[in-house]
Amino acid sequence: MKRYKAVIYDIDGTVLNTLNMNMYPLMKIIKEELNEDWSFEDVLKFAAYPGMKVMEELKIPDKEKTYARWVQYVNEYEEGATLYEGFEKVFPAFEEAGITQAVVSAKTKAQYQIDMVDKGLDQYMKVAILAEDTQKHKPDPEPLLECLKRLGLEKDEVIYIGDAQSDCLASHNAQIDFGYAKWGNVNKEEMNGAAMVFESPLDLLHLLK
Repeated sequence: MKRYKAVIYDIDGTVLNTLNMNMYPLMKIIKEELNEDWSFEDVLKFAAYPGMKVMEELKIPDKEKTYARWVQYVNEYEEGATLYEGFEKVFPAFEEAGITQAVVSAKTKAQYQIDMVDKGLDQYMKVAILAEDTQKHKPDPEPLLECLKRLGLEKDEVIYIGDAQSDCLASHNAQIDFGYAKWGNVNKEEMNGAAMVFESPLDLLHLLK
């Protein structure tokens, strides 16, 4: 198996289970703004979207103000973001093996602080490319290319691990290998462009072989 110098992760749906904490507050926002009752299954289609794109798709009149309220509801959600089981072994194993780890996510820096830094998970990440770091976002390759630049690595030396079609497309557009985190994709889509498919976080340890 090919040995990569770095593993780059998406966060939501890949490293962290943030589905409930994002989707239930979104259902509340839709009720408040549009007076419509959407089910959990209805809002799942927005799971991989950047926040402002969700506001645009829903045609919310005051996008910025409503998005800020959604973020507030998300941060107040009691369950919060939870680390997918297995990563507590994966992160230190890669570090010990000398494989660099990084993240490329549509998360804002403020949300990254809450979800990753406050949990001590950022200690494993050499680079974090977040929403404010690039003009364009996935599926555009710019965030991944910026990550490569900061890591000082070539395209064939890294793999990007993600759960969504936008992650797969971003990898393809950046000409780097994509690893499909199947555990995080609620729709269990097929990712035709994936170089590797991982059923669970612990399967990532196969990259060490």
